[in-house]
Amino acid sequence: MGTMTNRVIRRKFIAGLGLMLGMLWSVPAHAAGMAAAGAGSVTRGTLAVDTDIPRGVTVDLVRRTIALSAGEKRHLHARLEATSTTTGIVGLTQRIRCLNASGSTVSVVAASARNHEGSDTTTYATPGHLPLYADLLFTAPTAGTYTCVLQGTAYSSLPGSYHLTAVANNTWLETDDTDQTGARWWQNPACESDDSAGACTYVGDGAARRDAWVFYDDGTPVYKWQAHPDAVSVSAQANLELTTCYQATASCAGAMQVYPRGENAVVDTRFEFIQLDATGHTCRTHSATARRTITDDAHHAVGYSSLTGIPIDSACGTRTFLLRFYVKHVSGQTVKIDGVQSGTTSLTNGIGFNNFR
Repeated sequence: MGTMTNRVIRRKFIAGLGLMLGMLWSVPAHAAGMAAAGAGSVTRGTLAVDTDIPRGVTVDLVRRTIALSAGEKRHLHARLEATSTTTGIVGLTQRIRCLNASGSTVSVVAASARNHEGSDTTTYATPGHLPLYADLLFTAPTAGTYTCVLQGTAYSSLPGSYHLTAVANNTWLETDDTDQTGARWWQNPACESDDSAGACTYVGDGAARRDAWVFYDDGTPVYKWQAHPDAVSVSAQANLELTTCYQATASCAGAMQVYPRGENAVVDTRFEFIQLDATGHTCRTHSATARRTITDDAHHAVGYSSLTGIPIDSACGTRTFLLRFYVKHVSGQTVKIDGVQSGTTSLTNGIGFNNFR
């Protein structure tokens, strides 16, 4: 089939893809070889052989079994790199899921996603190779042995036979070797794929808000985190996933669909980790900013932010911190801030870490 025909098919079917697609805004610093926020020593399990991910199938790629005491915490960080056998668009989701000894999922599942834009794409660092990253702070509810799994799932309504392939060596799951003492997990409220109940937070034109504070004024209970008394500094990171709400999309409430497809969206974001004073007001603000474009072809977008080695200022009078993410609509489509799906799967989340050295 010719390139032009493939592109037509690609555009025709993109609107029918499942929710869990995303556009990578930026590679997280720790993914590029720097130390992760809050990281000590880690163990990396690597995919040994290329592994196919057929459409509609969830495939276990890398597994790690760990014995934990009750309340013990581990930061899990995953990378899934995928190629495709088609030039059409296929949705790719990776999940980090932890199971107890009976095989039941424990607590939250962390997810990250993007549509693979085809074997002929040149927009990735390595043409045709899509990398995704995800993070989970897992807390053992009871003492026992847990198995944490990196999973990949492909979604598409394209016709024909094709699949994605997880790339050996470049697909892996990292797990901390020691307890992340006092670390904290944030996630925003429920926000289902189609948002038929209108529960999600939106920023943009029409009926949407112009801006929003994730983990702060979006229905998330505001949490004031206490740094550990022995911590010498703190770090924080967050993954923020957004979806464009073009007309006739199945991923947004109807009232939020203002423009036809092709308008795209631009947003400004600011990730903040704030040390509070004794009155509960801001004492020191640490932040990372970015302007991000989400195309309607990409439709979903995940952005990674981190702040590392933040000193705890004794002059503030407390060791209390507030974590939040500011999202401001600049132009184009209204965007949905993705949240927790099906009660367990988190698409937008943050972690606060204590650093003891």
